[in-house]
Amino acid sequence: MSATVAVLGAGYAGVGTVQRLESELDDAELVWISETDYPLVLHESHRCIRDPAVQESITIPVEEIKTPETRFLEAEVVGLDTTDRVVELAEHEDVAYDYVVVALGSGTAFYGIPGLEDHAHTLKSLEDALGIHDAIVNAAETATAADPARVVVGGAGLSGIQTAAEVARYRDEHDAPIEIVLVEALDQIFPGKPTSVQRALRRRLEARTVAIRTGDPITETTPDHVVFDEGEDLPYDVVVWTGGISGREAMADAGIDDEHNRLKADDTFRTSDDRVFAIGDSALVAQDDAVAPPTAQAAWQAAEIAGQNVARAIAGRPLLSWRHDDKGTVISIGEDAVAYDVSIVPFRETFGSVPARFLKKMIAARWIADVTSWRRAAAAWSDL
Repeated sequence: MSATVAVLGAGYAGVGTVQRLESELDDAELVWISETDYPLVLHESHRCIRDPAVQESITIPVEEIKTPETRFLEAEVVGLDTTDRVVELAEHEDVAYDYVVVALGSGTAFYGIPGLEDHAHTLKSLEDALGIHDAIVNAAETATAADPARVVVGGAGLSGIQTAAEVARYRDEHDAPIEIVLVEALDQIFPGKPTSVQRALRRRLEARTVAIRTGDPITETTPDHVVFDEGEDLPYDVVVWTGGISGREAMADAGIDDEHNRLKADDTFRTSDDRVFAIGDSALVAQDDAVAPPTAQAAWQAAEIAGQNVARAIAGRPLLSWRHDDKGTVISIGEDAVAYDVSIVPFRETFGSVPARFLKKMIAARWIADVTSWRRAAAAWSDL
């Protein structure tokens, strides 16, 4: 009897793993399970905060990606029974597996801050981005220049910076009475990164009239105020939280070694259960004395090896080790961008303007082309 391999999730890790498995598996059934019937160019989802029409360019139907032999199920994963080897689904018949790849992406970590989960928008999906758009539109409708709507973005990492800048771009394009405040518990935006990139990002945000408040953690969120450890409370109309990631609750009772529901895996992506592989934001993948970063770049790279290793496990062959190759980071600031530590531009640590904007578009276009075609990538170019 042939083996059944289930891949859970349609993010960068899930899509890449499915495509690699389709080329690796000879005599096995491949089942792809996702809550949505489209993969999303997630690192461009913030564009929908400004313009919901962008979703047409950054969502790709699964039928354009998978082969006819791969069975796709649009269903929510609610659990993983590793004893009986069953993927538990909501409102759908459970799926038995011989091997499973967990690539469900991440949830949002609220760090136990009272009220934050109840009142804040998050940015983990297309629906989240569209929800933020609707919230700022509604807030602006009842605001005036003398009494603008205030949007508070919590967390000044990549997602928080891009969100704040996209709200600013919406405000400017629509002449909307909106005030934007980006807050960060640590002393600098984009914490832990080089000073050069922090300064470049701050300069561009402030030029777009984004107020920046650092060095004071949020301790509570009420229905109309953000409360800080030291500073004065900040009234808000819309609050967005981008401050951290956690694993998905569906993995809570899987019986696999984890940390906050992110499954621990070695550098072959195998977990404490030999039949379960974990990849992308769902996983903590060992990399010498650290773990792989929770980035789109790392997930896409990892999928190539993860797919091979599942096929190797089925065949009883030795598994391959994986090492993340960091090729740099590009951050969008509305219509602008900042790049740093980009391997193809070794002579400049940080740069912006036209080269960074082109590189940001090219990264997204390349992914779309890899999973579908350059024709689709070209059609999406103006929205990226």
